[in-house]
Amino acid sequence: MSYPTPKQFHQTELEIKKSRFIAWAQKVQDRSEAMAFLAQSKIEYPDARHHCWAYKIGNPKSPSNAGMSDDGEPSGTAGKPILNVLQHKDIGDVMVIVIRYFGGIKLGAGGLVRAYSGAAEKVISEMPLEQQVVEIEKTIDVDFAKEQHVRHWLSQNHGRVVAIDYGQCVSMTVAIEQQAFYRLTPFLAEFQNH
Repeated sequence: MSYPTPKQFHQTELEIKKSRFIAWAQKVQDRSEAMAFLAQSKIEYPDARHHCWAYKIGNPKSPSNAGMSDDGEPSGTAGKPILNVLQHKDIGDVMVIVIRYFGGIKLGAGGLVRAYSGAAEKVISEMPLEQQVVEIEKTIDVDFAKEQHVRHWLSQNHGRVVAIDYGQCVSMTVAIEQQAFYRLTPFLAEFQNH
């Protein structure tokens, strides 16, 4: 199972009633990467009043983790609208930060929701995507004589050797695309019998 993820960092900007909304989007694979990305935005824009954000990690149909923050905006007017945009997009492993410079005109709760969701929508829709391929790792033990057969099978079935240990036998840690993984067990069963 593969799914779209951000290909690279992307930035857009909106101006609404003199307030600047700078939207950043990037691929993140866990909370610590997300927090490092947030720290980077605060270094880049240290004088901005708000750095509101949301992220969604894992397969977009069943994310393993999600988070958000209003960063001082009224509750529910920034982080939640950004997260709502992410939840309606078929993109995984993504974080959006919307950096706001206050322009002196209050937008009201509804205006803030529209501004933050609009900035998130804009950066997500313009961002280049790539497919994230889900791999499964498995350690298998084979006779020395059969190592090349396993390597050949992996090359034909979107797999690769991650680690190898030569002892009494060849212990191979392999990574295989999820959709090809179900073919490995029958191959090994047939292969061990010969």
